[in-house]
Amino acid sequence: MSEGKIIKALSGFYYVLSGESIIQCRGRGVFRKKNVTPLVGDYVVFQSENETDGYIMEVKPRKNELIRPPIANIDQAILVFSAARPDFSSLLLDRFLAVIEANDITPVICITKMDLLSKEEKEKIDWYIDGYRSIGYEVFQLSAVTGDGLKQLDPLINGKISVLAGQSGVGKSSLLNSLHPSLEIKTADISDHLGRGKHTTRHVELLQIGGGLVADTPGFSSLEFPEMEAADLPFSFPEIQQYGENCKFRGCLHINEPGCMVKLAVESGEIRQYRYDHYQDFYYEIKNRKPRY
Repeated sequence: MSEGKIIKALSGFYYVLSGESIIQCRGRGVFRKKNVTPLVGDYVVFQSENETDGYIMEVKPRKNELIRPPIANIDQAILVFSAARPDFSSLLLDRFLAVIEANDITPVICITKMDLLSKEEKEKIDWYIDGYRSIGYEVFQLSAVTGDGLKQLDPLINGKISVLAGQSGVGKSSLLNSLHPSLEIKTADISDHLGRGKHTTRHVELLQIGGGLVADTPGFSSLEFPEMEAADLPFSFPEIQQYGENCKFRGCLHINEPGCMVKLAVESGEIRQYRYDHYQDFYYEIKNRKPRY
C-alpha cells in the first residue's frame, strides 16, 4: 500500500501524486456502495504494480471540500474576477466569498484585465477594492497582458494548495499561463454577443506552480448554497459577523429584528449598502430553498 494525493480526475481515472511519480488509478467499487466519490485534492491510500494500473483503497478524512468545483483539502481560494469583458460583478464575487467562507477556506481576490479600464472605470473598481480590503480581504490587481501584479502571487502560492475559481472569460487560464508559461493552457476569446467567455477548462486538475499546487477549474457563472442554513450566513460576511456580536438579541439574523447593530452600521456607512443587499438576497434564497429529500 502507498499514499498520495489525487491531482487530476478524468474519465473515471484518478491520477495520484506519490513522491515524484504519478499513478493512474481507478476507484474501488466499495466507494460507490458507500456513496463516496474521490475528489481532486484527496489524500488516498492506493495499491499498484505499475504507474498505469492502480486502485484507490481508502480516502483519508478531508479538512474541507467544495461541490463546484469538486475539490478537497484546499488552503486558499484565489477568486479571479475581471475588471472588464466580462464586467466586474460584486454580486457574483460576494456569492463566491460566502461559499468559500462557509467552507473555512481563506479567500484571496484577484481583479484581472486592469489594463482595459479607462480612468473613470478604474476609479469605480478601486472603490470596490478599497471596500473589500477594509473588510480584511487580500486583493490583487493584475494584468496578464502587461504582467502587472503577477509577482505578488508567487509567495502567495508557495507551499499551499490553491483553487483558482471565477466565472468564464475572466482570465484564469491566461493567469496560469503567465505564472507558468510551459503549461500552455488553452484560452478562448470572449463572445461579444453573449458577453461571457467560452469554457476552456473541462476538468479539475492540480498543477505544480511556484512551489505549490494550483487547481485550474471549469468556469461557471453561479453558485448555490445547498448545505448552508440561514443562521450560518452571517458568519460568511466578516463585517456582518463583527457588528452582529453587539446586536440586542442573540441569534439576530439582521433582517427584521429590533436593536440590530448591523442595520445601524449599514445606515451609517460602516457596512457598504451593496454588501448588505447581497446578504439579504442570499438569506431569502436560502430561506426559500426547496428541501432536499
